[in-house]
Amino acid sequence: MTADTLVMNNSDFDLDIVVLTKGVPDFREGKVSFDEHGHLERGKTPTVMNPNDRFALKAALQTKVRNGGKITVMSMGPPGYKEVLQEAMEIYADDLYLLSDREMAAADTWATSITISTAIEKLDKKPDIVFAGFKTADGETGHTGPQTSWCLGWPIITHVIDLEMGDSRKKIIAKRLVKGDIKEVETVESKLPCFIIPDPEFEAKYPKVSDRLKLQKLTSETKERAIDYEETLTIWDHKDLNLDPDYIGLDGSPTIVGRVDPIPKAPAERDAVMIDMNYEQGEKEMIGIIGPFGRGE
Repeated sequence: MTADTLVMNNSDFDLDIVVLTKGVPDFREGKVSFDEHGHLERGKTPTVMNPNDRFALKAALQTKVRNGGKITVMSMGPPGYKEVLQEAMEIYADDLYLLSDREMAAADTWATSITISTAIEKLDKKPDIVFAGFKTADGETGHTGPQTSWCLGWPIITHVIDLEMGDSRKKIIAKRLVKGDIKEVETVESKLPCFIIPDPEFEAKYPKVSDRLKLQKLTSETKERAIDYEETLTIWDHKDLNLDPDYIGLDGSPTIVGRVDPIPKAPAERDAVMIDMNYEQGEKEMIGIIGPFGRGE
């Protein structure tokens, strides 16, 4: 047995990883609900997992495959966010945490960060890495990850497109985009624990056959686990976190939203022509329609 094998099998080197995710309105449904004050009514709005959080989760999974460890996915929101966490577990999660009660409702990014950082500190074991999405599809601020890292006093690396653990397993080495320019990349390193914000350009890489086999095994396991996801779900309210309601939710949010105007659904301006391609006449009809465009007429 080689020294490398001994290191990989030593549980002392397993990483504790947390991935933050959020539910966002499913704008495809066209049923976004607001109250009389302009606040989004999340409990009455169809919700899906924030798209940018998928990059965070895939980066976390790549890190687990290469280095071992445990992935906890955490979200703050109404009870309906349980389904968002289930969606996350279908990609990968070992366990799930939902921070939820009325006192947390209508929080801005600052009050959200206070709540999430408190929950992270309450976990049985302090995480080595916390991954968060680049920004959310509803708020578009990109504040929650950096603000949560500030609350914890941890270093943060943003716009990450690739990462690996250092030889000592006490630091992480990441490649990141500079000012969003995909042609300019810098390599930085950080001690653990730290926050990682993957860029939408991030792509998980598994060059080793052993890693691809491990990924296949983990993916199969998490899909089975997601069927009965509530068995791995822990729900904490503000009392569990010993949080003062004056400092969380709407009361603890310094941001004041003047008004929110729903984006109207664009009217359909194109007609659709249905053609049955099972018959020769259908083929002639299709050629008659697209033919002029092919000839530049």
